[in-house]
Formats: sequence, C-alpha cells, structure tokens
Amino acid sequence: MPMIRSLVLAAAGLAAAAGATAQTKWDLATAYPATNFHTENINAFAADVDKASGGKLKITVHANASLFKAPEIKRAVQGGQAQAGEILLVNFQNEWQVFGADGLPFLADSYDSAKKLYAAQKPLLEKKLGEQGMMLLYSVPWPPQGIYSKKPLAAAADLKGIKWRAYSPATARIGELVGAQPVTVQAAEVSQAFATGVVESMMSSGSTGWDAKLHEHVKYWYDTQAWLPKNAVIVNKGAFDALDAPTKQAVLKAAADAEIRGWAASQKANGETLDKLKGGGMNILPPSAALKADMKKVGDTMLKEWLDKAGPEGKQLVDAFAK
Repeated sequence: MPMIRSLVLAAAGLAAAAGATAQTKWDLATAYPATNFHTENINAFAADVDKASGGKLKITVHANASLFKAPEIKRAVQGGQAQAGEILLVNFQNEWQVFGADGLPFLADSYDSAKKLYAAQKPLLEKKLGEQGMMLLYSVPWPPQGIYSKKPLAAAADLKGIKWRAYSPATARIGELVGAQPVTVQAAEVSQAFATGVVESMMSSGSTGWDAKLHEHVKYWYDTQAWLPKNAVIVNKGAFDALDAPTKQAVLKAAADAEIRGWAASQKANGETLDKLKGGGMNILPPSAALKADMKKVGDTMLKEWLDKAGPEGKQLVDAFAK
C-alpha cells in the first residue's frame, strides 16, 4: 500500500507540475502611469488575452517605468528580459529614421492623416522589428501635440533661450531650430522638471500635461496640432513563437481589438484632458498666425532633413502617405 500511495502522490505531483508549466507568464513594460489611457488599454489587452487563452497566457503589466525606463524597453524586449513592452516610436529615430516619421511636425496633423501615415509606415515597421527579433502587436497615437509654456507666446522668437523639454531627436531639433535650450526629460519626470524650473516649455499632448498635473506649474498651452506620435506594443518573436496556435491567435485578436479601442480612447482623452487642464486654470489657446507660420517653417526644414537621412525608405513612406 505505501508503494501505491507514493506512486499516486508522484503522479499527482507530475500532473501539478504539468499544469504549472502549461501556463505561460509574460512581463510587459511601459513607461506611463497606470491612469494613462495607453496603460488602461494595455491592461484591457492583457485581460483579453487571459480570457481568450483560458488563462494559458498571463501578462503582467509594469506601468510608470517600474520595470525598465522608457529608452531601455525596446532593448529589453529584443533581449528577452521582458517578453513585451510599449515604446514611443519617435524615441528610436536615431537608430532608424522611419521610427521617427510620426514625429515630423505638421506632416500628419489630425487623427485621419495620422491613420494614413500609419498605413504607409506599418509594413516598414513590421519588417524592421522582424529583423530585430520582434513583432509589432499594435500601435496607438497620442493626442495632437501643442506647446506648453510658462509665458505667453506670440511667435517662435518668444521661445529663444527658453529651457525646452526634449524627449526624442525631433523634439530636440525643434528646440534648436527655434533657438531654445533642449533638456532631455522622460515622461515620468515631467512634473518635477517644470516644478523645479529645469524646463519652461515643451511640445506634448494634453494627456501628458494632465498626467503630470502641469496646470499647477504652467499657464499656457497652444493647440498647434503639430503631430500625433505613436506608441507601439511590441513582443519578443521567440516568446510569441513559443505559444501554441490558439494562444497566438488570442494574442493577435486582442492586439487588433486594442488598436481600434486605443485610437478611440486617444480621441476621447484629447478632449477630456484639455478640459481638465482648463478647469485647473491653464489657458488652452489657438496659436497666433505668426506662431503657426513659424512652426510650419520648422516642420518644412525638418521634413527635408529627415528625407535626406531616411533615404529611399523615407521617400517611399512619404510618397505612399501623399497619395
């Protein structure tokens, strides 16, 4: 009897071990707060995957740069330290120019034109990420970018010498072209940077401003609708390939749903966050004709510079977008 009993226990142990190994766990790193619409969308994506896979794939979302800082996430996913992550594409323009296409000022300046730009950019993104051992799951834009400033702006000349937050090669270049002093500050540190005077101005969305409670430190936001940069949720190709066919399908379906839901959430967040900033005492203003014209010139210069660097791929993308 003891022999049978130990065999039964051993079999039970093996079954439990098999059950444990049947569940796959992924870590998904993001740099934005849990309350941001991008993060809420990612949490819904993770919940959808859990449900559709019957609990076979559990994705733990690590918000607010708690697992990796924004610039480290792409490499972490590529190297498998995190199976998945969310990146701001424009952050990686220096590595490959096409990553920065949606950060070119005034190239795509509405949700409709941003969608068109994404359609032109997506095949190139998928190819590049594939070469780097990753896959694009989905991509969602931030709301249109405006200019935050501690002082009123009548024209670009008013930005001369001002401490300007840069978070990507494009935003740093805008600062240079208007004569501001670019200072690199990541999303998680924006509030402190404005509170302590490290920066006095930046281009960003209403969503970022509300996340950082900027109405407490900044009185002006100019609605330049300069560009709609996208976040992309990416996955390590090896981690994805290791899933069984139904679980892969569950991930792809949840990703497609997250993309549609995310674009709608971005549009909703745009209106809501600007209303909240206004309620907090910030002036939400249209740019003057002079400021608009000055920024358009900056955009033209940057598009020319970008095309020179991006070569045939860049031309292919802009031509496809312009069709």
